[in-house]
Formats: sequence, C-alpha cells, structure tokens
Amino acid sequence: MRPVAQLIIAFTASSVILTGCGADKTVKTATGGNNVSHSGADPAQTGGTSTSTDRIAKGSSEQNGADSAQTGETARTGVIPSKTLEAAMSHIAKTLEPPPFQLITASADTTDKVIPSSTDKPIAEFWQARGEPGEFGGTFNVGSFGQGPKTFNKWASADAESDGIGQLMYEDLLAPDPWTGVYYPKLAKSFSVSPDKKEITFILRKGLKWSDGHPLTADDVVFTFDTIVRKGYGNSSYRDVLSVNGKFPDVIKVNDLTVKFRTTVPFAPILNGLRVAIAPKHILEPITRKPIAEFSKFWDVNTDPSKLVVSGPFKVSRYLPAQRVEMTRNPLYAMVDRHGRRLPYLDKFNVVIVPDQNTEILKFYGNEIDFLDIRSVRGSDAATMKKREAEGGYKMYNLGPDDGTMFLMFNMNKRKDAKGKYYVDPIKQKWFESKSFRQAISHAINRKAIISNVLRGVGLPLYTAESPASIYFDQNLEGYPQDLELAADLLQTDGFRRKGEWLYDKDGHQVEFTLITNAGNTTRDGVCVMIVNELKKLGIKANYQPIDFNIMIDKVENSLEWQAVVMGLTGDKLEPYNGANIWKSDGRLHLFNQRLAGPDGKVAVKDPLDFEEVIDKCFDRGATTFEPSQRRKWFDMYQQIAYEKLPFIYLYSTLDITAMKNKVGNYMPTPLGIWYTPKGSLHNIEEIYIKKAVH
Repeated sequence: MRPVAQLIIAFTASSVILTGCGADKTVKTATGGNNVSHSGADPAQTGGTSTSTDRIAKGSSEQNGADSAQTGETARTGVIPSKTLEAAMSHIAKTLEPPPFQLITASADTTDKVIPSSTDKPIAEFWQARGEPGEFGGTFNVGSFGQGPKTFNKWASADAESDGIGQLMYEDLLAPDPWTGVYYPKLAKSFSVSPDKKEITFILRKGLKWSDGHPLTADDVVFTFDTIVRKGYGNSSYRDVLSVNGKFPDVIKVNDLTVKFRTTVPFAPILNGLRVAIAPKHILEPITRKPIAEFSKFWDVNTDPSKLVVSGPFKVSRYLPAQRVEMTRNPLYAMVDRHGRRLPYLDKFNVVIVPDQNTEILKFYGNEIDFLDIRSVRGSDAATMKKREAEGGYKMYNLGPDDGTMFLMFNMNKRKDAKGKYYVDPIKQKWFESKSFRQAISHAINRKAIISNVLRGVGLPLYTAESPASIYFDQNLEGYPQDLELAADLLQTDGFRRKGEWLYDKDGHQVEFTLITNAGNTTRDGVCVMIVNELKKLGIKANYQPIDFNIMIDKVENSLEWQAVVMGLTGDKLEPYNGANIWKSDGRLHLFNQRLAGPDGKVAVKDPLDFEEVIDKCFDRGATTFEPSQRRKWFDMYQQIAYEKLPFIYLYSTLDITAMKNKVGNYMPTPLGIWYTPKGSLHNIEEIYIKKAVH
C-alpha cells in the first residue's frame, strides 16, 4: 500500500486548521525528452493532465487551508506557494514509486472473473491494477446532493453529476498517472508522438469488447472524434480543447487496432484533449444521422438501463429519480488484478441522492454511505468529523489545494434570443459590462470573512483565474481586498449615485438584480447571503434566489436568462489550456458572454469584446509552443487580463478533503488522482473492495 495523505486537524474554538496536509504529498510531473513512448507521456511536453473539459462543479466542501502567500503559514497549513510547487512535487515524488502497469494476455486458464474460453489462444490484452489483491462482491455507496444526473449520455453531459456517472461507464484511450501525472495507455496498448509533434499514433489492445459483446476497435475511436467531437454532438467542450487556431486534428484509421491523430502545428495539450470517452459506434452512429439536438436526448435518464452499452467498470442497472442510481459490474471490463482476475471487485456501485449536505453527512454517520468525496466535507464539518473518526469507523484525508475555482459572475450578454427578446434587460446589461462596476463589486466582497465565517478557516481567498494548486498560478496578482470606500468611488466615477438607502445609475434606474446559486449547498448559500449584505452597504439590491442545480445549469448554458450567479468550475493543476472551453470566445462554457452553437454545432463569434480577442490569442499561442517559459508567458497574460477585466469575480478555492469507511480496501487517494462526483478521489474504483472483516 502506498502512502496516502491523511488529514491531521488542530482544533480551535470556532475554526479548524489543517496541518501535515496532502499538499506536501503532491507528486511531480516528469520532465525532459522530446518523444512519447507507450509507457507514458510527459505532460510538460504534451499538455498536462486531468479532465478533458472543465466541468461545472456542483460541489461544496468549499474549504481550504489559509492563504500561505498572505499569512506565511505554509508549514502549519500545508498549502504550498505556487512558486515552490514544482520543487515540492519533485521532492515528494521520490517517496512515491507505484508499481508499473503490466500488459497481461488473458487465456483460458486465467483465474476467477475472466471470460472462459474453449481454446488456449489469447482472448484479450488487459491492463493491470496496482493495488493489493482484494475480495470480490459487495456494494459500495456514495452520496450526491441535488436532483441526480441530467443524462446517461456521457458525451452530452455538461454537469459534474452526469459526467461522473459517465466516467464509471466509459473508458478513454489514455489517462494521467494519479501519482506522477505521466500519461499511460488504457484502451490503447501503446501510443507514440512523432518527432515534429504533429502526429500521435495509438495502438489498441486486442480483444476489447463492449458490454454487449461487440468488439471495440479503431472504428469506435474514429467515430468518437471525427463525428461526435468534431461535429459538436452533445458537449462541444470536447472540441474546444482539441482545436487549435480553429482547426480540429485529422483522425485516421490505419487498421482495426491503429489510429493516428494529425495536427497542422505542434499542439502541446494534445494528450489532455484526447482524454475523451470512446463511444460505441454500432449504437450511436444512427443517432448522429439525425439533427444534433436529437443526440442530446439519446440515453437520457428515462432510458431503459438494459439499452446502455459500456466499456467501463460499471453500468447503470436502475435509476430511481431523486433517490439513487444503481450500477452493477461490467463482466467484460478489460482490467485485471495481480492474479489476473477480471475487475472490478465490487458487484454494485450506488449513488445515493440526498437533498443537501447535512443529510449526506448524517447518512455517512449512519453507514448508509461509505464515502464522502471532495465536494462533501465542509469546513464547518471537518473538526467534528475528525473527533468522531475512531468511533465512526472511518478515516479522513486531505489531498491539498483543489484545482477548481468559486466565483461570482454577471451576464454580460447583449444579444437577443430567437424571438427577438434580450437575454438580459439592456439596463442591467449596461451595468454588468462595465469594468468599473465589476471592480467595485469585487472590492465590496470580504473574502477573508467568507473564509472565517462560512468556511470556518478552511479556505483561501482567490483573485485569479488559476487555482493556487496550478503550476501556472500567477502570484504577482495581489488581489482585490475589501475596500467599500474605493468601491463607492468606482461606482460614482461610472455615473452611479446614492439616493437614500439605494444606488441608482445615471439614468435614474435603481441598481437591482437577481443572484442565483444551486439550492441545497449550504456553503454557497452562506456565501451568497454575505455577498448580498456587503452589496447592500453600497446601496445595491441583490435578490438572492437559490434554485435547483440542473435549472441553474440550463440557465447559464442554454436559455441564457440569468443576471448574476455564484458557482464553480473544475480546473487543471498542470494544463491551463484545459480552460479553453471557458475562456475562448467560441467556448461552450464561455459563460459570462455565452454564444449559442448553430445547427452545425459550431459557435460563430461576430461581436468579440476587445479583451476576448486577446485571450483567444493567449490560448492559441500557449497551445502551439512547447517551450515552458513561452507557455507561461501566454498563460500569465491571460490571467492578468482576467484579473483586470473581471469577467469572473473569483472568491475562493478549496482544500480537497475526503472521508472513507475503514471497511473499504485499496482506497489510495492522490492529489493528481481526483475525479469529480460521483468518483471523487476514487481514481482506482476498479480495485476498491469491501473487506470481509475489519480489524
């Protein structure tokens, strides 16, 4: 068993301080070398690691260690300043040497859980788990607050809940190693990058099968990228992070087991962008002959689970809306343990849907849930949970700073819908597009009070587009400290005037808008209440309205009828280009000024703001250079623009804290191995097992 980052908590009267934390367990990204071999790819050369798209985070454990840059308490909180993060990662990596993956050829005499065969010829090439051999059987329960997934269509998902279910059902060609960040093949047996860095070749494992027994081949890979991704079916964010200078890679089938991807220029984040779940062509191709809108409706939550065809460790077997998602093991999953036994160990994986975080934690205490992920343990809960660790039969883990960000955002969209109606009232839109207005709002927010009062000291203020966990985090951007006098001056300069209790614009309109966030998230609820109270001091009337998470997502992504929102996005610790779908003006999550895709699935940008054009250039240039200092130059520039223009008013980032029942074996969380709800830190869910006896 490899070392994991256990949580050590020192208690004070009203807050919790994290010490000896997982930040010092972060591992390095390998560097050096110009080529990529089958054993893995250097993210410094090919584009880093983490999810293929930024995801809207439903989350909630919005708690972090104190801001080490401001307090100088790195040793006490375990939060590593960004400038020293790479050195710390390199140092710690020496103590984490996970066993290598092995290619196993399964045959007739392969033991338990492997498909029987009447011949001695090899039947499949598997990849091997790293954990200790476990025990088969049992049910593993995780919690999820809200209304549940919006779809079972992995490629159409845009919310973390639906995407998390999809991660359990579908595999990618490759994945980042959860200990080192170096890429290793999954559905692929090997991959290599050409010397000019314009071509990458994947060779698939022999004998791969979909859960219905149909072969998984290069045809599925080409269909996934050339049809679903390139043509914008479902979530076009996948296309955003694979396109450079507006061009999508060529996808070429060489033979049934070999696929090439070819770009017109060197593309540093190519491996990161290729982390897309491979789709079953024999099932989905007929749907792609219909209008794009039909694809998003396919495999919705009302689908008969028996119709789902998967490649991952689990498959949905039953869905009870607002209650739970029940999943069962896929007997054809192509992964084995050290004894050659086909994984996963678990018979069932259940996602228990709860109305709020309080209920989720109570169910954890009551043994109805086995695991609390990185979005479930709030700062207000951590101290109490630590005290109950022994009697509760669980352990807590701190995995260091999260890569996600929490922010307040205004809708700057000045366009009209198909019926000619403005998405945003032009009067309010004029306020929202004013840089001075947004800067005044940022100066009105007391981030330190949010950390202290809502997060109970377990958080760090955030002012930039990159999380402090990112190796690209720009520490030269000092922040927007609360200054109500400066905020009032900015508003006055912009023509706003105070009349009695309330603020009015230069045309005499009262400054009033609706602020939304997702209901059931007590942390965000507390944050919104504090923001409303601070804005009232400036005479601004913000009407707070918590709404269902899925309704909120529909507003910010589709109907575009919203005014202000507090929400979060997941990020990437190693690859800033992963945010292209957020920051590029044609991105599918360019939320503050969202443009809807046309019938062809593409977003046409006819009215870019000045700073949008510059940020587009930063991302394009940052993607086409492999030289680290040049990449940093472009991604520093985008952060500086975002810092000044404030399309997102950043609030805080989190520490990733989890809790796992002692009866669960092979739980090996790492800072780089975090997958979002419902996987949480279960990067190795295939080898998680329930112990027959707990000592």
